[in-house]
Amino acid sequence: MLSVNSLNEIQQMILVIIGVLVFASTLFWIMRKIKPGPQVDELVLRTKSWWIMAGIFITAALVHPGISFVAFGFLSFAALRELSSISKNARIEDRSVIFWAYLAIPVQYYIAYMGWFAPFLIFIPVFMFTWIPFLLVLKGHTQDIARSMSVIPTHLMLTVFSISHLAYLLSLPELPGFEVGGRGLLLYVVFLTEMNDVFQFTWGKLLGRRKIIEKISPNKTWEGFIGGLLSTVAAAYFLRFLTPFSAEIALLAGLLIACSGFVGDIIVSAIKRDFGLKDTGNAIKGHGGILDRIDSLAISSPFFFYFVYLLYYVR
Repeated sequence: MLSVNSLNEIQQMILVIIGVLVFASTLFWIMRKIKPGPQVDELVLRTKSWWIMAGIFITAALVHPGISFVAFGFLSFAALRELSSISKNARIEDRSVIFWAYLAIPVQYYIAYMGWFAPFLIFIPVFMFTWIPFLLVLKGHTQDIARSMSVIPTHLMLTVFSISHLAYLLSLPELPGFEVGGRGLLLYVVFLTEMNDVFQFTWGKLLGRRKIIEKISPNKTWEGFIGGLLSTVAAAYFLRFLTPFSAEIALLAGLLIACSGFVGDIIVSAIKRDFGLKDTGNAIKGHGGILDRIDSLAISSPFFFYFVYLLYYVR
């Protein structure tokens, strides 16, 4: 049960998130009226998707933990389904094996819910990493089997194992003097990761000149990346009341989230470019699929989780 103080801090964070979204929505609406164009339309669409994602994670932070874990499980299911559906050259023999990948979702999230750290670490990276290739071998069809052995476990790692770290934050034991707990940490990493995307996109549109990886993501620029990184580090410092972090640790956390979120974004961008797609799906009207919205979180979540775990939970 959350204390009054910790509940107030979470409410403050929610007000910050809603305030930022209201400000962004109003600003982009005015810009659209004054000077319409494709860049402003893109900002408006992104803001609509941010409202949806903010609603999902705010709800997860406030409701009963059991409901939150179920919600995260469905999020992973939707992302895995998108990624599996767009994969090229999927073999008929892979279909029943992919079913096992879906079965891994409730197992992984139940382990996270129970707070079993060792099984959480090894179930997908060790057990499923071995079990899926073994099932493929039992099918007796070796053509393109090496690709399937690598692709299906990678899908699991990207959409299930990585995102389940967000849920596990809610299972972390309480720390002395840190009453907000996992809910605060969850809002912290999600908000900063999403805002890092916003900051990088905005700074890139304003100042972007020099491309970073033009063949993978032509809109990514050094100016956007650096501007987003500095903005995210500043936000991490001011929002540290949701964490057990000192000022210095908060700055490091912001740096880690900004860099790892950028990596997640370009990894999924490379996958989409390989498949010849702009989006992984159309679950969020006007701005792609679920994986399009959580691509940065797929990498920032585990990095942030182990950053916190190693600093505060390893004795």
